[in-house]
Amino acid sequence: MLMAMKAKVLNCSLEKMAPEAVGQAADMLRTLAHPARLRIVDLLNTADELPVCDISEYLGLAQSATSQHLNHMRRVGLLKTERRGKAVWYSIADHRPIALLNCICSCCENNR
Repeated sequence: MLMAMKAKVLNCSLEKMAPEAVGQAADMLRTLAHPARLRIVDLLNTADELPVCDISEYLGLAQSATSQHLNHMRRVGLLKTERRGKAVWYSIADHRPIALLNCICSCCENNR
């Protein structure tokens, strides 16, 4: 079937993207493929910015586990930090995952 399709011009969305951009999208999806990280994105999208202790409390996770998730997301450029005294505050640096989160929520609502 694919051989027959090659005779036609395929118009796949990812084919319009540079290979590097496809790789970045895959990296972002891998990073977000954890329930706690999706919840962090949702929380920070709602609250704008929060310190680690508040994020940890909201998630019901140990502060060390929360910090690991946050640091991973910061390293890949999804989050940014600001030190305020002894507290580290996190906010969203890359808003592209918000569209993904909205899509996920919309799909879940439509399946009810």
